[in-house]
Amino acid sequence: MRRHGAYAPNIRRGSTPFSLLAHAVINQQLSGKAAATIEARLVAALGGALTPESVATAKFDVLRGAGLSRAKATTLQDLAAKTMDGTISGFVKLRRMTDDAVIEHLTQVKGIGEWTAQMFLMFSLGRPDVMPAHDLGVRKGFQRLFEHEVLPAPKAVLEYAEIWRPWRSVASWYLWRAADAKAIV
Repeated sequence: MRRHGAYAPNIRRGSTPFSLLAHAVINQQLSGKAAATIEARLVAALGGALTPESVATAKFDVLRGAGLSRAKATTLQDLAAKTMDGTISGFVKLRRMTDDAVIEHLTQVKGIGEWTAQMFLMFSLGRPDVMPAHDLGVRKGFQRLFEHEVLPAPKAVLEYAEIWRPWRSVASWYLWRAADAKAIV
């Protein structure tokens, strides 16, 4: 905590759940630069706007041509359809839901799993008590911090993380920093 300073999550505000989730889907398993390039190409291919309507009316080949994988293009189409038909709620309703309810709600979209929903909870809704124990960075940070020889199982991270309630998002943020650090001091 001394090394990395105060908890400072990058909370994304002012957007719709659709745009934040679409951004998260595009960014999955890509470097920031590659994801930004693909997102910019996608926005241009959609006429300048990444909206449920623009995705829903775009041909699949347009989504793929912007650089999206088949799986990500399918996910964006399902997210667009479920946003437009009201299956995926707006911020007012999402903010009133429990963390578990938000995860269940968002994972109705094909291709949005628990991890994406947890990132949405942390970085779009600003929830303080999320522990993405399946996240490789969280597990690596835990391994480094507690000097484990092998990468801990998600279950072990979750069990230990109970002592951090109700601030497990904060602990996750520091574990990510520990995973990226040259040395733990």
